[in-house]
Amino acid sequence: MSATSLTPEDLQLLARPLHGFLSVAGPAQPPQPRPVWFEATVDGTIQLFTERDSLKVRRLERDPRASLVVAAPVGEGERWVSVAGRATVEADGARDLASRLAARYWDLRDQVRADALAAMLRVDLLRVVIRAEAVRRYSS
Repeated sequence: MSATSLTPEDLQLLARPLHGFLSVAGPAQPPQPRPVWFEATVDGTIQLFTERDSLKVRRLERDPRASLVVAAPVGEGERWVSVAGRATVEADGARDLASRLAARYWDLRDQVRADALAAMLRVDLLRVVIRAEAVRRYSS
């Protein structure tokens, strides 16, 4: 069954520090999923950050279709959420998003991680926003 919005249960899963697997449309080859940090927003969009010169930005400029799949880790009951829709590439908010996500995924009291975040924030970052057109889910 497909819907166009995230449920409270979906948002609960997506609020956890799990990797999402992002796929964007490619020219002649099938999409190549990549693990990414992400954030589900209260308005039901998915956002992530990337470097300005990344392949995903070039592909999204040609074709804005994207999807993100997130699954519960091994050891839990099978559960996943897939969000597909059109993505936009935004110039604002990427550094704030990167900082929030780094705090979610890493212990920033660890100097190695804090230094990695500082290096990340020195790069020209963009924010990618996926607006859900189809949401699929499974829970055992």
